[in-house]
Amino acid sequence: MGKVLVATDWLAACAGCHMSLLDLDERLVGLLEKIQITSSPITDLKHPPKEGVTVGILTGAVNNTSNEEVARQMRERCQVLIALGDCAVFGGIVTMRNFCSMREALHRAYVECETVVDGKVPASPELSRLLPTALAVNQVVKVDVHLPGCPPSADAIFHVLSELLAGRVPEVKGEYLKYD
Repeated sequence: MGKVLVATDWLAACAGCHMSLLDLDERLVGLLEKIQITSSPITDLKHPPKEGVTVGILTGAVNNTSNEEVARQMRERCQVLIALGDCAVFGGIVTMRNFCSMREALHRAYVECETVVDGKVPASPELSRLLPTALAVNQVVKVDVHLPGCPPSADAIFHVLSELLAGRVPEVKGEYLKYD
């Protein structure tokens, strides 16, 4: 039997969840005997292969049209989709923008922010269009496994991947729902 194909991507995220994935340390080496990471934002291969993968992992909230497209593509190309981290599971800190108008949020970020000099809101057809509200991944596509945390611990990530490799549906509870 060949290796289980895994693809990861991030949406509106800080990269903390992918750093937690790297925090698997030597356990990652053991996992790589059983899995092949086909694409990840921390490698040169950025998109899941068209042939598909067994496991897709998304971090971050869905904040713009590009995020939405990436989430839909990952869902189409994977058998099991994991929402990894609070932003993917609940919308996280990105959804703070939902408490004001989009215009107010953009003005605050690009014009009023204390570190901005001669700020203006960017306007280019090359930029992804913001969605009316930031969303959790499961508000856009079907998610099979939710692993909250900011970021989730390496132990929790290892547990979920190990359970999937053993053919079981991971239960995320107790010790896997806290981070020290």
